[in-house]
Amino acid sequence: MLQNVPPGVGRALQGLRGSADDLVSADEAFASVPEVIQLTSPAFAQNGEIPSIYTEDGERISPPLVWIGVPPEAESLVLLIEDQDSPTPRPLVHAILANLKPTDGELAAGALPSPGHEGQDLGMGRNSYMQRAWLPPDPPRGHGAHRYVFQMFALDHAPEFRSCPGRSALVDALRGHVIARGTLVGTYRRT
Repeated sequence: MLQNVPPGVGRALQGLRGSADDLVSADEAFASVPEVIQLTSPAFAQNGEIPSIYTEDGERISPPLVWIGVPPEAESLVLLIEDQDSPTPRPLVHAILANLKPTDGELAAGALPSPGHEGQDLGMGRNSYMQRAWLPPDPPRGHGAHRYVFQMFALDHAPEFRSCPGRSALVDALRGHVIARGTLVGTYRRT
């Protein structure tokens, strides 16, 4: 959708960026939670560029992910992916997965539903476009590199949601229940 925004508009918006302080993982409720889960991707390194195949400019499929270090007492895992540099009041949510199996694991490339791809039924929450899907990176041209923050939370319970959770409902369910976490950051830019 934003791939057609003229670069001049993106440059004009450069001063409008989110902050790492606005990410869910930066919430003061999780400040003392140990970051012991190692969240990685075979597709890109920590702070590395996300290959275009996983973006709006490519096949729009979700990238592969691997995690280890989940505490044995965990009852569920939650994955939240946010664009911390989005020129919006809060980081843009690209995907929510609630109640993943509480063990070390992985997601294959394309595992999440996305535009034109069915994916798997993994208990998706709602992204910022109100869809139960992977929202591929789509930064405005000229806005600079965006950081996409993949946040994994291990919980001491399995939250039950009345409906498909969005960011606010997810944060409410996390408060007081996160026992470990991990973060992976990938970047993407359009010139």
